[in-house]
Order: sequence, then C-alpha cells, then structure tokens
Amino acid sequence: MYPLLTAILGLTIFSTASLASSPERAEQIVNERCHLCHGKNGEASSAIYPRLAGQNADYIVKQLTDFQLGQRKGTMNEMAKDLTKDEMVALGFYFAAKPPKSHRVRDQEFAAVGAYLYKNGNSFSGIPACQSCHGANGYGTATLPRLAGQHKRYVVEQLQAFYNGARTNDHAIMHSIASKLTEFEMQALAQYISGIE
Repeated sequence: MYPLLTAILGLTIFSTASLASSPERAEQIVNERCHLCHGKNGEASSAIYPRLAGQNADYIVKQLTDFQLGQRKGTMNEMAKDLTKDEMVALGFYFAAKPPKSHRVRDQEFAAVGAYLYKNGNSFSGIPACQSCHGANGYGTATLPRLAGQHKRYVVEQLQAFYNGARTNDHAIMHSIASKLTEFEMQALAQYISGIE
C-alpha cells in the first residue's frame, strides 16, 4: 500500500513541478526566438506577423505542430522544428494569457461592409457568415483562431493564401470560402476584424 501511495505522491509532485516550470520555459523560448516577430506579449512587431496575444492555446499548439510537420509552410517551419509538445503547450498558454489589443478603425463605412459580411455572409455569392465559426465577437474556439484585433494586412494575406492554395493546412473549408471573396470583401473584412475588441 505504501509503495503505491509513494508513487502517486511522486507523480503528483513531478507533474506539479513540470506545470510550474512551463511558464518559465515558454518565456525563455519567447525571449530567444518568438519576440523578434511576435513581440514579448504577442502584440506582433509588424503587420506581416500575426498577433498571438489572446489567441486560443489549442489553436497555437495545432499551428506549431503543423509547421513542425511541414503541413503549413513558412518561416515558422524552422522556428518550430525542435519544439517539444510540452513546449508548444506552454507557448499556447503563454500567449493565450496575454491581453489582446485591437486597432483603431479609420474608415467606419468600409468597416461596416466588413461587419455585414462577418455577421451575415453574402447569400448572393454563397459566402457564409464568419461568425458562424469564429464567433460573434471573433474569439474563435479551441480549434479555430481568434480573429478579433488581428492585423488587417495579416488577415488579407491569409485569406489570399487560402484563396490561391498557398496555405496548405486548414485549407478545405477556408479555401471554399476565400475563393468566393472579392478583394474588396477581403479588405472590408480585415478592416472590421482588426477593430474588434
């Protein structure tokens, strides 16, 4: 009986110690490589990189895994190649805990077009409402990305990548949607999404 109790207590202490060290390891990785593009708090240093602050932890883990496996292509393939699963999870929780930001929308009329598309879609071209998957507030789910406050340029570039097949992961549904969007609609959606808090 005592050996079993000792083993259980040992595993509990080991698990707690592992969990306690995860934030420190995540911060170390962020300081070593992530901050150059994504910023220390996930705010992104440039509009060409995605904001990760407030992003869903599971979604971050999935994207890192896809980059590591080559299912998604880009600079991140090299960055993710040697991350362990535990490190990916730690990074997911690290960025998910950071306070997200939004952009000031300068063209409210144009953003209103994006708001309509986001909330209602376009029945004339067969585009579904973005909120049906990404939520009314753009917060996404465990498996779908938070869009709220994302950089306009990044949103447009991802929609274009889905449109032309350059983005190879999460492709099936988003390609069918993006392939029906006009450039005007992509830009309007990005304008609206960037301002969601």
